[in-house]
Amino acid sequence: MKKKGSILAVLVLVVLGLFTGCSGKKEEAGGEKSAGPAFVTIATGGSSGAYFALGGAISNQLNQKIEGVNSSVQSTGASAVNATLLGTEKVELAFAMNDVVSYAYTGTEVFKEKGKVENLRGIAALYPNFVQLITVEKTGIKEVSDLKGKRVGVGAPGSGTEVNARQILKAYGITYDDIKADYLSYAEAVEQMKNGAVDAAFLTSGLPNSTIMDLSTTQDVKIIPIRKATVEKLAEEYPFYASEVIPAGTYDNEEDVETAAVQTLLVTRADLSDDLVYNITKTIFENLDALKETHSAANSIQLEAVRKGMPIPLHPGAEKYFNEHK
Repeated sequence: MKKKGSILAVLVLVVLGLFTGCSGKKEEAGGEKSAGPAFVTIATGGSSGAYFALGGAISNQLNQKIEGVNSSVQSTGASAVNATLLGTEKVELAFAMNDVVSYAYTGTEVFKEKGKVENLRGIAALYPNFVQLITVEKTGIKEVSDLKGKRVGVGAPGSGTEVNARQILKAYGITYDDIKADYLSYAEAVEQMKNGAVDAAFLTSGLPNSTIMDLSTTQDVKIIPIRKATVEKLAEEYPFYASEVIPAGTYDNEEDVETAAVQTLLVTRADLSDDLVYNITKTIFENLDALKETHSAANSIQLEAVRKGMPIPLHPGAEKYFNEHK
């Protein structure tokens, strides 16, 4: 009996030794140790937008750099949908515009009936999202006031773009009753514009937007200005808006075009572990070049601006990382 017991003890030690050895090899491979869920789903936006492209780049980095994390990307209707997905704990990370995040957190605007999404926490403010109100030359539309009676793509249902469209039109004294509103994604709006089924469309994204670039290869794209004075008036009621310009040459436009912008945020859930969110934040900011190679919007991501326009508390894991890199 003693002999059998000794053999069993030796076998246990051997198995433990093998397990420890394997663990050591994983650490030596350079992966960050992480506590928390093994799966990290990133809610993005339409497959043609910056959210989807950057989400894919972040997902790749998390898979490569953080031990034990299996990350994937989910294409969605963007900001409002993403906040809801976080609230119902169906995703771990999400891109969203700061105005919609505020509405979700406070239970206002598009979240008035849905209620507050109180588990939202910030990771970082990333870059400005430009409201791009586009048309084509043949429509003759030059100003926002010309949209009355026209067929206008106002964004996908539940998207931040749709909120922007409604608020900006309101600032110009226009409601959906004055236009023929179509709730279309970026790709759908551009396709309908190619077919002549839509006269103008709102697209809120980083610059440049690939669907607008695609449209410009076959049509003379025109960007309808959203005037600075109107944006400043709008910001009195909705402080998330800032006046920006779409630079000349972005879409073959000869001059800068005034427009409105809001801030893109990367957000998460309060229940994710501090260690996991710390490692996610660390991985993103130590591999910004990979994001910049994926989409030019990432060129605006700066460590010094991670709190800019952030309407919700930072997650403690993200805050720890930023406090270490002041």
